[in-house]
Amino acid sequence: MNDSGSKLAYRLPALLMLVLLAMPAWAHEQAGQAAGFVTGLLHPVSGLDHVLAMVAVGLWGAQLGAPAIWLLPVTFPLVMACGGFLGLLGVPLPGVEAGIAASAVLLGAMVATEARPTLWLAALLVAFFAVFHGHAHGTELPAGQSGLLYSVGFVVATGCLHATGVAIGLIHRWGSGRMALRAAGAAVSAAGLYFLWRALA
Repeated sequence: MNDSGSKLAYRLPALLMLVLLAMPAWAHEQAGQAAGFVTGLLHPVSGLDHVLAMVAVGLWGAQLGAPAIWLLPVTFPLVMACGGFLGLLGVPLPGVEAGIAASAVLLGAMVATEARPTLWLAALLVAFFAVFHGHAHGTELPAGQSGLLYSVGFVVATGCLHATGVAIGLIHRWGSGRMALRAAGAAVSAAGLYFLWRALA
């Protein structure tokens, strides 16, 4: 072993011990903030209406291809963060649950019909619904948790759901895959109609 390798071998256990000793103190001081991040991370997957709409964004982006395949999944979390900020501030937004359900209906329909509007119109539709999703997340911040880390958590989770949709949507390159995606879009839209009925009931 050369000199640099032997020095690293001696220093690594000492460094690891320092990290382990510091972890309990860090965890104690940051417990509320860490909980905020984890709560935000789990919030988007706590409701099927959120999950279906966010996956549908990725599916639609994959159908449309570049640049929509990355533009739509980037637009949604960015605008959703703005909606979340409004929710954190307590700014009212009427029809949030209906808007979330309608997002599943329309985004599912876009996938089911392989709709190909202009890029700006597709991004505008995604951004419009992102406000409702973000507002719902923002208003449900638990007391005593970090609003910033909670927001980071739900934005990260949303990005992961979009990425899942994009990954699934790559089957669009095959004929049978295109049919499967259209069927999935129809299922999302049908589920959205059920959620919309519940929201308006």
